Amino acid sequence: MKFGNTIKLLFLSNLCAVDAFVPSHRGTSAFGVASASNTALQAATKDDLLAARDMIDKILYEKACGPIMVRLAWHDSGTFDKNVKGEWPAAGGAVGSIRFEPEINHGANAGLRNAIKLLEPVKEAFPALSYADIFQMASCRAIETSGGPKIGVKYGRVDATSPEQCSPEGNLPDAEPGQDGKYGGPGGTASTESTEPEGHLRKVFYRMGFNDEEIVALSGAHTFGRAYADRSGLGKEKTKFTDGSMKQPRADGTDAPYTPGGSSWTEKFLLFDNSYFVVLDDPNADEELLKLSSDRAVFKDEGFRPFAEKFRDSQDAFFESYAKAHKKLSELGSKFEPPEGITLD
Repeated sequence: MKFGNTIKLLFLSNLCAVDAFVPSHRGTSAFGVASASNTALQAATKDDLLAARDMIDKILYEKACGPIMVRLAWHDSGTFDKNVKGEWPAAGGAVGSIRFEPEINHGANAGLRNAIKLLEPVKEAFPALSYADIFQMASCRAIETSGGPKIGVKYGRVDATSPEQCSPEGNLPDAEPGQDGKYGGPGGTASTESTEPEGHLRKVFYRMGFNDEEIVALSGAHTFGRAYADRSGLGKEKTKFTDGSMKQPRADGTDAPYTPGGSSWTEKFLLFDNSYFVVLDDPNADEELLKLSSDRAVFKDEGFRPFAEKFRDSQDAFFESYAKAHKKLSELGSKFEPPEGITLD
């Protein structure tokens, strides 16, 4: 594994106003919280979920931490391998296992303890809700409240209950090649090695069951958030867009608080729109905006390019494809109780 280059789309994201790490203990969550599954508690109700959603919305608004919540949820679900057989949750996915060591300590998950810490009060207030549901809810609400599409997510996910149920390290994608000139590696549940970023992305996302359109749509989430060198080894310490001198608007037009630093893909990195595709295909875009090799692949590769061009030209088309792909990602490997899940709207 190449620590520093490993990302999962928007998994290089905005730092919230929580910097302290909490010591972790094997056999408990990364924050010492008992690791009971929601199956051992009173079943979650729709009222619980609605109240938790309100609490999450408040956290997102006050902390302007939407991007890191997307990264948290995607790193939890992005471990899924459709080819792994065995008893749930052997195939990985959106099962809440990221809260445990060793998974939270994987190189790609640097900084995600901060996101879990921000969501611990939600779990404390609504103990019947699984961590898996809370993580995915925070991700979807981050997208929706930042101007993005509504995502028809369902709830009722069951949590992984122990560190032994963590996925192996190495399933998430690289943004840049390692010193050997290759993307990916032999680790994880299957090799993702490739000398080209598009080949690597397909190995990673085909393993999860995604197609080319879905890969490009999910890549568009880089319109939201920033990359940090101390997490991914990518991006600058700060740019003119992230040094604190420029106001960053919320979707409602108010100015959002944010900690300066990192490199963004777009100028307004707390809004969710199709700017990522516009910037990527603009040779005159400001050179301080991030364009990683994995990003450039969506316009370079013949299979990806038609979708990238469509999303560049139509935000509605991007939102439609993105919402479907995000919902699919949020359910990878999940077991629901009740089996049909719980919908809120």
